[in-house]
Amino acid sequence: MSSSNITANWSYPTAVKLGRGRIKELADACKSLGMKKPLLVTDRGLASMAITKNALDILEDAGLGRAIFADVDPNPNEKNLDAGVKAFKDGGHDGVVAFGGGSGLDLGKCVAFMAGQTRPVWDFEDIGDWWTRASVEGIAPIVAVPTTAGTGSEVGRASVITNSTTHVKKIIFHPKFLPGVVIADPELTVGMPKIITAGTGMDAFAHCLEAYSSPFYHPMSAGIALEGMRLVKEFLPRAYKEGTDLEARANMMAAAAMGAVAFQKGLGAIHALSHPIGAVYNTHHGMTNAVVMPAVLRFNRAAIEEKIARAAAYLGISGGFDGFYDYVLKLRFELGVPESLSAMGIAPDRIDALSAMAIEDPSAGGNPVPMTLENTKTLFKDCF
Repeated sequence: MSSSNITANWSYPTAVKLGRGRIKELADACKSLGMKKPLLVTDRGLASMAITKNALDILEDAGLGRAIFADVDPNPNEKNLDAGVKAFKDGGHDGVVAFGGGSGLDLGKCVAFMAGQTRPVWDFEDIGDWWTRASVEGIAPIVAVPTTAGTGSEVGRASVITNSTTHVKKIIFHPKFLPGVVIADPELTVGMPKIITAGTGMDAFAHCLEAYSSPFYHPMSAGIALEGMRLVKEFLPRAYKEGTDLEARANMMAAAAMGAVAFQKGLGAIHALSHPIGAVYNTHHGMTNAVVMPAVLRFNRAAIEEKIARAAAYLGISGGFDGFYDYVLKLRFELGVPESLSAMGIAPDRIDALSAMAIEDPSAGGNPVPMTLENTKTLFKDCF
C-alpha cells in the first residue's frame, strides 16, 4: 500500500475512520450521533493551531456552531473537568468533539460523561462496579479526533484524571466513555515535535508490551499487542526521522489504537511507575514509560522470558529475550530517550513515596511479577 492511500473503516472496538484528509468527515460524524451543537474540547497548546481552527471551521460550515474549551492541563485534573462541564452546560451543548493527545481526549470524554452526573467524579473510579453508579441518560455522545499517536484514548473506555490535591492519577471508567466515532487522520499528526512523536510512540509500544506480558488470559488482546509492537518497530523510527511520512504516521495511529484495545488485558510496572512520576513531577507520560522500560524488563525477566522470546521471533529480532532487550535499548537511543530518571532531571529523594503510590496504581495488578513495597523500591532505584 502506498503512503497516500492507507484508508480504512473499522468498527472494532468502535467506528474508526482512518485515512488522510478524513477530518473533513467531522461534521457528518457528529450528526450521525445526533449532535446539533458540539463542544470541541482540546488542550491549551492545540487551541490556536491551524488543525484546530480547521476542525472548528468544518463544524461551523455545517451549521454545528463554533465552540471550543481548551482550559486543559497536560495532566488534566478535576478543576479542568469542572470548568469544562460548566462550559458544556452554559453553552447548551449536546455532544463533545474530544480533540488532541491524551489530555484533550481524556478530558473531552470525561466532560461528556460528567455533564449528566450529580455525583463527584471520584465516585466513578475504576474500582469494582462503581461505574454502575452513573446516570446513563445524561451522558453526551463523543467523537474523538486524535492528534498524536500514543495513548489510544480515542478507543478507550476510561479517562485518567489527576486529583489536584493529592497529585494521584485516578482512572475513571464507564463503558460509555468509548467514543461513538473516531476520526484518525494522519495529517493531523504531521506537526508533532520529534520529542512528542517519540514519547507518544513509546507509550503505544509500552501499552502493547505490557498487555502482551500480563499474566491474564486474553488471547485476542495478546494478538493485537504483538502486531502493534511490529508496527511501532517498523514505523516509529520513520515517523521520527521524517515527520511528513504519512504512511508511517497512519501506521502509528493504528498502533496507538491497538495498544489501547490490547491493554484491556492489563498493564504492569512500566505504567505503575510512570503514573506517580508523572503526577508528582509532571513528566511526559510516554517518555517516562520509555525511561523505566529496560529496568522493568529486567525486573520481570524470569516470568516473561519465553513470552518475550516468542514476540522477538515475530518481530524479526534474533536472540530471544536478550535480543529483544537490546532492541529496546537501541530504539530508545534512536529516539533520544533519556537513559534514566536522573537524566530526566528527577532526584532519587522520594523513592519511598513513589513506591507506595506505584503499588496502589491499578496497573500494578497486571505485572507478571507481583509488586511489593520492597521490590518496587528496588525497581525504582534501578531506574535512577
